Amino acid sequence: MTDFALIVGLGNPGARYAANRHNIGYQTVDALAAAHRFDFNRTEHRAQTAHGSIGGQRVILAKPQTWMNESGLAVAPLARFYKIPIERLLIIYDDLDIPLGTLRFRNEGSSGGQRGVQSIIQHLGGQSFPRLRLGIGRPPGRMDPAAYVLQNFSKDDGPLQWEVLRLAQQLALEWLARGADFAPTGKTWRIPPLESQEP
Repeated sequence: MTDFALIVGLGNPGARYAANRHNIGYQTVDALAAAHRFDFNRTEHRAQTAHGSIGGQRVILAKPQTWMNESGLAVAPLARFYKIPIERLLIIYDDLDIPLGTLRFRNEGSSGGQRGVQSIIQHLGGQSFPRLRLGIGRPPGRMDPAAYVLQNFSKDDGPLQWEVLRLAQQLALEWLARGADFAPTGKTWRIPPLESQEP
């Protein structure tokens, strides 16, 4: 039995996408790596990975280097190579259907239209894996959702975005520590609207 846990942030590779709404999963694992002094110094199974230990638990952080819609081509081989139990695989990703500042955890479920998650379901052969969904909200007006997710967060969104990243890291660590006892029936967290910093 492995003692690894695998935390995967979804996104698109390359500097041009780094600050996109669609890459908030990448942004979360990058922040986790920085906080715990992990280095993304390996490329394996079509993912950048960072290995280390948190609270005595051996952890792999991963960023698939496929396009978002093909994330399963990296996640499934990586999970199988390290013999990760499905309950010790956490996928962190953006969700258009919930507002920025809302985070939802579930232990299983459909992709909800998120193509990266659909790819993971397809390549793992099931949908019973933990996932943390980070709301990014719907596009304004008649904007194409595909264009919206590939935009960077706005300046006004910045403070709330960073609060989401802070809370997402905290929840990932709680999941790591508590395992099956962490929100077994799912849970939603909402960050209250932030006060304006203007005088």
